[in-house]
This record gives sequence, structure tokens and C-alpha cells, in this order.
Amino acid sequence: MKKKIWIAVGVIAVILIIVGVIICTSAVKEKPNDDAEAKIMRFENLMGQQYAEILPVYGNGITKELVAGVYNSVGLNTPDGQGNTAPDEMLAKMDLDKLKKEFDALKVIKNAPRFWTVDWVEVDAGKIRDFGGLQARWVMWFDVPKGFKEGENAYKRMEGKRNTHMGIKAGSPAFILDDPEGTSWVMKSGDRIFHPDQKLEDLQYLGSRLKLPSGWKFRYAILEKELIFSPDNGHAWITQDDIGNTYDRTGGAFSNYKP
Repeated sequence: MKKKIWIAVGVIAVILIIVGVIICTSAVKEKPNDDAEAKIMRFENLMGQQYAEILPVYGNGITKELVAGVYNSVGLNTPDGQGNTAPDEMLAKMDLDKLKKEFDALKVIKNAPRFWTVDWVEVDAGKIRDFGGLQARWVMWFDVPKGFKEGENAYKRMEGKRNTHMGIKAGSPAFILDDPEGTSWVMKSGDRIFHPDQKLEDLQYLGSRLKLPSGWKFRYAILEKELIFSPDNGHAWITQDDIGNTYDRTGGAFSNYKP
């Protein structure tokens, strides 16, 4: 009888080990080397143009040490790379569960559609991937903050690893958040995921729509001097407002001046 019990215990232990290996294997995904041959590319005339970001998430799903690859449609999906590089019909056909398996990722996030609120970007562009018919280039790694939830990151400071410069030319509009510490954050993209009717020309009135935390302010300006966003040794800081528009930190090492 005791022998049978020990055999049963041994079988259960083996099963638990196998299950544990399967769980760990499925919960840990290695990021691809899609940045290995990245090269600088520059894209112009972006202000107001629709685009997409697709984010396959890798890392350890148990410890929540996660990193997302950010793939951007800029310069793709149109005959000349201009205009709307993320047509609605392409985005509608995207199957995220299928892409998760195809890219061997923990999850795939469709951060789209969005539209540019900068005039140009100069980016370290890596491998082009096909996301169910929509092509997008690797442009950065994003360390996913613990507790990160889609649509719940308003006014939080998040870090991205990238070698990207962006610019808003003199005479163009800038949409700016000022936080309680005196840091200015300038919008680089507008949201059409939760607000599909949002337009560039309406953003000057955005302050009346935002639910700003205490000490935060929104302002709109027509720039008299070109603003150039820069990373600080490969690091950029990002935030969002409560309707999903995305901003980059400016001032200090992060731009040529504080607007």
C-alpha cells in the first residue's frame, strides 16, 4: 500500500514538474533582434497624418519584467509612403490573437489609429514586419511599467529606449502639458482609438476636455522657433493625457529649448 502511495506521489510530482515547465515556457518570451540592423531614416510632412503602432510584448509574464517592441507604419502602406499609412480597413482586419502566436509574444497591442502632431521624425528604423497586411518598422523598445494597463496611463511618466529625433517647425502648432514640477510635455501624436473623430484642428481647444490632475496645465502655441525633441543617451520620457494623446518630455537634454 505504501509503495503504491509513493508511486502515486512520484507520478504527481513528475506531472507538476512538466506543468511547471510548460507554464514557464509559455510565460517567458524572448524579444527578436529586429533592431540589429537599424539605420537612421527621416520622414517629413507628417503633421495630421494617420499612422499605427503595433507592440508585441516579450519578457517574463510571471515576474512582469516586460518589454514591448514598437513597430510604426510611418513611410509604409501607401505608394509613396505619404499620407495615411494605417488605413482603417487594414486595422480592422488585424487579428491580435493570431499575431501573438505568429510573433511568439506574450501579447500584441494595437496602438492605432493615431495621428502625428509633429512635422518630421528622424528614427533608428529596424526590421519591417507584416502585421496581418499592415507593414510596420521596429523603431524602439519600451520597458512596460509594472501595473501598466492599456488606456489607464494618464499623466504617468513612462520611459522608452530609442534614438529618435522629432521636430515641430516654426509656424506649426504645439499642444503642451505643464506638470507640477515645471516640466513641459509636448504632444507628438493624437488618439483616434477611443476618440475616432478627433482632428488636428480641434486640439487647440483640448484644455476644456481634459480632466487635469491638480497642478497640471494645458496650453496651445504657434511656435516661433522650430522645436526639436531629442533622447537623452537613448532614453526618452513619455506621458499621456486622459483621452489617450501622447506627449514627450521637453527641456534640458530632451529638446533644443523648452516651449
